[in-house]
Amino acid sequence: MQRRERTRHLIELGGLVQKAGLVDLADDDRATIYGALLELVGKAQSDDLSATLALWKRRGKRAFDTETEAGKTTA
Repeated sequence: MQRRERTRHLIELGGLVQKAGLVDLADDDRATIYGALLELVGKAQSDDLSATLALWKRRGKRAFDTETEAGKTTA
């Protein structure tokens, strides 16, 4: 069961990379996507980590909320 949960988790994370537009932006080039993610980690580690994570969390929640609201109006 643990393997299935890990697989689902990884698929969900990949979905977030797709949803964020990184796949299209990088023309589905995995090296570019990986480099972009490494750049994010490097930036977060060099800045105030807690402030950076809080900013990312707010942006993500706002995007999820906007998507949810858009889905309700079209349904």
